Amino acid sequence: QVQLVESGGGLVQPGGSLRLSCAASGFTFRLHPMKWLRQAPGKGLEWLCDISSGGDTTECTNSVKGRFTISRDNAKKMLYLQMDRLKSEDTAVYYCAKDSVRGQGTQVTVSS
Repeated sequence: QVQLVESGGGLVQPGGSLRLSCAASGFTFRLHPMKWLRQAPGKGLEWLCDISSGGDTTECTNSVKGRFTISRDNAKKMLYLQMDRLKSEDTAVYYCAKDSVRGQGTQVTVSS
């Protein structure tokens, strides 16, 4: 079955950077588009970025465009989210997802 395991979260100061990783298994990773989502405390699930199966097409929501970069390594079955210029409002649990299946998430806290 589909398994997605996120890692790389933590505590970072405003303006800092983090790189999230997602290890995928249980499906043919290279054939599927992937996405990153997040859920801030007390809020609903928010879509962040999509990436095509080959990695050549990406799209991110306006609130993170220019600060977050989604990428993938199909040979390693890995999905990444590079997050730069982090803000306090980026504090959330971050999930990678294939269709409606998400991993367990990784906590990102942006605070001084």
